[in-house]
Amino acid sequence: MNASDGTQVLVRCDGVARAFGSGLGAVIALHDITGEILAGQQVAFTGPSGSGKSTLLHLLAGLDEPTAGTVSWPALGDRDGLRPGPVGVVLQGPSLLPPLDVLENVALPLLLGGASEADATAAATVALDRLHLGALAAKLPEELSGGQAQRVAVARVLAGRPRLILADEPTGQLDHAAAAVVVDALIRSATDLGAALVLTTHDPVVAARLTSRWVLADGSLATSPDPPEGTLTC
Repeated sequence: MNASDGTQVLVRCDGVARAFGSGLGAVIALHDITGEILAGQQVAFTGPSGSGKSTLLHLLAGLDEPTAGTVSWPALGDRDGLRPGPVGVVLQGPSLLPPLDVLENVALPLLLGGASEADATAAATVALDRLHLGALAAKLPEELSGGQAQRVAVARVLAGRPRLILADEPTGQLDHAAAAVVVDALIRSATDLGAALVLTTHDPVVAARLTSRWVLADGSLATSPDPPEGTLTC
């Protein structure tokens, strides 16, 4: 499904709410979120801790379901076919498997998705080279720095050539230099792939690198998204 200018809508929220628990003890993490992410957009979700940034990102990824409202992926298909495939998710920590070397970690999601070993290895090699990590292919996660491990996690996502890249505080555990390298890699790779990029961040320097921002406060959009000219607003 397309926006009014012909740009594809990758994911849409309509009146989305998410509560944890029930009754008087329920915690309302999100309420009445309406908006969409278009092909090629680069969007930072900003706001204080507890504002709902990560919860919203997990809903966009199909990792969680809303309590009310709907999340849909008009140009990507149904929730069951999002990963591995059109949606790639970079979590707060690299989440690499200790027994596997870097190349094996990057290839694993493709193998689990049904790719042959040869195809998965080839795609993983390309992704590592894209992030200048080829020399680390045979190293184990314990031999990597924090910044290297996070870039490997980015490579693992990019190996599937996703159309929507979602990154949850990808620089939260890194120093400024390592954070800049990871953000550079995400922006450059999203641009090269023609993918949309959405990341959550507390860092205004990181947020400023992306072209649009959604500001959340107390589970709601505090300001309307400011999309590029010609796209739809929330």
